[in-house]
Amino acid sequence: MLSIVIPTLNCRAALQRTLDDISLRPPEWEVVVVDGGSTDGTTEVVEIAGARLITSARGRGAQMKAGGEASSKSWVLFWHADTQPQPGWVPLVEAFMRNPDNEFRAAYFRLALNDSNPSARRVETMANWRARTLGLPYGDQGLLISKSYYDHLGGYKPLVLMEDVDLVNRIGSKRLTQLETAAVTSAEKYQRDGWWARPAKNITCLCLYYLGVPVDMIARLYK
Repeated sequence: MLSIVIPTLNCRAALQRTLDDISLRPPEWEVVVVDGGSTDGTTEVVEIAGARLITSARGRGAQMKAGGEASSKSWVLFWHADTQPQPGWVPLVEAFMRNPDNEFRAAYFRLALNDSNPSARRVETMANWRARTLGLPYGDQGLLISKSYYDHLGGYKPLVLMEDVDLVNRIGSKRLTQLETAAVTSAEKYQRDGWWARPAKNITCLCLYYLGVPVDMIARLYK
């Protein structure tokens, strides 16, 4: 009853860890990996893991859109390749899907970073506050949604950036639920860009988006 959609681009090692962690799932759940043109052997990992592989135009928005259209189950979990679920996540996902009140709702995971640095705890606290209070979980927190509701909303748009914000805005904060488990995400971008600088960049991009600045322009700043 669930399709797990994972966009990929040259992330072989991270994807291997993620596929290993989600392998202990009900056998009827499918994994759909949407590759945007990897050249590092990412697609070989998919084949070895027995996941379903499709290709699409490069870009997370376009790849999420392609994965959503290709999913064959009644529910979809959109997931990032560098993110691993915590043990015990399956029963929580199953419980959410079984509840008929959730057919027109969506769920996300708490954010956790795979770094022991105290700065990581600060970033997690800020991100989880944003998701809970403002109704703005980002894509690295996962998104669990029924296929019927996803299709009703029009699904992901093939944006070069902010595809996650665009979709959760259409869902609305009152229809979003936080699951009591975490999505453990790579801290690499914070380690590389700085524990203060990276969040500042994210906030700046978000503000520009809400001010109506074209996404293509925001993407150039983001990169």
